[in-house]
Amino acid sequence: METASLWELVGFGPLGWGGQFARGLLLTLEIAVASYALGFGFGLLGAWAKLGRRRWLRLLGETYTVVVRALPELLLLLVLYYTGTAALTGLLEAVGLGPGIEISPFAAAVTALGFILGAYMTEVLRGAILAVPPGQMEAAKALGLHRGHAFRLVLLPQMLRYALPGLSNLWLNITKDAALVAVLGGMSELLSTGKNAAGYTKHYLFFFGVTAGLFLAITLVSMVGLGLLERRLARGLRRA
Repeated sequence: METASLWELVGFGPLGWGGQFARGLLLTLEIAVASYALGFGFGLLGAWAKLGRRRWLRLLGETYTVVVRALPELLLLLVLYYTGTAALTGLLEAVGLGPGIEISPFAAAVTALGFILGAYMTEVLRGAILAVPPGQMEAAKALGLHRGHAFRLVLLPQMLRYALPGLSNLWLNITKDAALVAVLGGMSELLSTGKNAAGYTKHYLFFFGVTAGLFLAITLVSMVGLGLLERRLARGLRRA
């Protein structure tokens, strides 16, 4: 009877939490994907700064990566979420766009997580760019390719091949770091849903186990997909 009642609680019936868990899982994936994409953008900018010829750019990139990687992610998330939201709201009001514009918790959380992830992306992408033989870009320049075309057609594909192991680890990390937004409130992502279900039903071990199982499912599916992607990018390479 106990097993049946637990299955009913986790199902999609009137007493079940299945719908909430499905929505929480989807929101967690949305946060992870959006933060990862934004973090990749920050990472490209950071790598460009650290590999730049201007000293102040290199100093700016170095400061960004050192500070972000030195502080706890939860502390940074709280600081960026609350102070960043307040600062952006004040800026919008100063230029005459407020107070009607309101920053959603989702956008604020994604921006904060993306900024944090970007510091780790910076080091991965910087190392991958340095691993590409410099003669590749010199050959692209000799062929008359525009700098943007050379980056997209020559540097980026090779860079991604070298960066994929590090980028894969960062994707697995962000799927778990998305749970940090539970401390912010206002969003029913996967961890918050599990916590609410456990508190409401008092079946703490069961619902936290369901939450852990869903996070594990995300990781396993991601590992399979990343493995297929790695094999695809490695096509045509001679193995030692």
